[in-house]
Amino acid sequence: MKLLFKAVAAFAALAIASVLAACGGGSGSTKPVSGSWADVVAAAEKEGSVLLYSSQKPANLEALEVAFEAKYPRIDLKFVRGTDADLNPRVETENRTGKGTADVHMLTDAAWVATAAQSGTYSTELVGPDLKAPEYQPQSSVLENRFALSSAAVFALGWNTSAVPGGLKSPQDILDPKYRGKIGIVNPTGIAAYVDLYRHYAATYGADYWERMAELKPRVYPSALGIAQALTSGEIVVTPSVQPLVTEVGAGAPVDWALPPSPWGTPWYSHVLTVAPHPNAAQVLVDFMVTREGQTALNGGYAAALPDIPGAVAQAQQIASPDPRELTPEKVTQYSQEWARHFQS
Repeated sequence: MKLLFKAVAAFAALAIASVLAACGGGSGSTKPVSGSWADVVAAAEKEGSVLLYSSQKPANLEALEVAFEAKYPRIDLKFVRGTDADLNPRVETENRTGKGTADVHMLTDAAWVATAAQSGTYSTELVGPDLKAPEYQPQSSVLENRFALSSAAVFALGWNTSAVPGGLKSPQDILDPKYRGKIGIVNPTGIAAYVDLYRHYAATYGADYWERMAELKPRVYPSALGIAQALTSGEIVVTPSVQPLVTEVGAGAPVDWALPPSPWGTPWYSHVLTVAPHPNAAQVLVDFMVTREGQTALNGGYAAALPDIPGAVAQAQQIASPDPRELTPEKVTQYSQEWARHFQS
């Protein structure tokens, strides 16, 4: 399990480095404009590009890229996909050095979001008109006028239909010796959202749920994306925690999914970075994310921040948010160490 995690993590780091090298770096190439929204869009088109850091799955980010560039053909959207544990330190470093590469940062780390929203250290205030639309519920969807609710991950049970034709109804169904060595779980080390997921399962499905899981020697993956791929290939046959496999089922993959009786979810928030090289294009991107076109692109298999979005499995404002007080860096580190003793010893 350790070798698998290290190999995937190394590949992710290499991919991030390659995209950043292609995009270049350095902040301060343009300045935010203070005029009308039309002036912001004009300045964004002059900037000509925008770079997004996000932990969403690549298929949704690719759909966002297509939809955004269809509406704003003069702005080239690129993205770097990584976990919060990958991307948050990079954002902090870029802010500290004043050498920005990313323009927009989308994350699920509740404690990081709460602290950053209150301090204003990493973000500029949002100016997009769609962030004020009544159906977006801005009073609850925008934090300190800096972080905008973009989506929410809702985790489901997943299975390979060739190996488990009867499917799953509850996370307890997975605690069956016949699945030994064929279960996939996410590694929560350093990732606040995944720590919250583990705690939710323990509180909901039994305090010893993960101890019993550890006895079945599950395979460990750095993200739910890796689990979805492993289910499709047959490397694993069941998982208690994968994002709804809407894309995979639609593509004809031999997988299926179902929400458990008490599903867990966590919101994604997006913000415009203080050291963004393209601050106007960043504002346009964050605003676009909460339009119906942006929400439709982003939220296949996720909870959307607008009602009645095709492919969305719920509405993000209805997902209970994690408690940032229980997900401080210290508590996340402590839980990560406890998890390692069970699953990596």
